[in-house]
Amino acid sequence: MAKLFVFEVHTPHRPFFSEKVEAIVLALVDGEIGVYAGHSPFTAPSVTGALRIRDRNGKWRPAFITEGILEVKEHKTVLMVDAAEWPEEIDTERAKAAKREAGETLDTGMLKFEIDKARVKLKRAEWRLKVAEMKEQPAV
Repeated sequence: MAKLFVFEVHTPHRPFFSEKVEAIVLALVDGEIGVYAGHSPFTAPSVTGALRIRDRNGKWRPAFITEGILEVKEHKTVLMVDAAEWPEEIDTERAKAAKREAGETLDTGMLKFEIDKARVKLKRAEWRLKVAEMKEQPAV
C-alpha cells in the first residue's frame, strides 16, 4: 500500500477538502508538480487550473482551483485558494457565458485594467470547462 499524507484545500468560503491521500498534482507558477508522502517541505504560489488528487484507493479525482498558495510540511500539505470546485459543482452555462463576455471585453476593452481582468476571467472560465469534462479516473 502506498504511503498517505494529509492534504487540505481551503477557500475563504469553505474548507473544500481534507483527507489522507496518496498524491496530488497541480500547476505552480514555474510548472506542474506532483506531491507524495515524504516530499521535502516548501511553499510556492499555485496558478488557476486543474488539481488532481489521488485518493487512498488509487483513484484520481479532479477539481478546479484558482490561484493560491501551496504549503508542503512534514505532517501535512495545505493548499489555500480563492475558489475550488468539483466537476459536478461547475455551472458550465455560467462558465461559457463568462468566457464569451471575457472574449468580448478583450476584443473591445480599451483600458489596461479591463483587459487584465478579462484575461483572468477567460482563464478561469476555460479551466472550469476543462475540469467539468474530467471524470474520476480508476486506480492504475
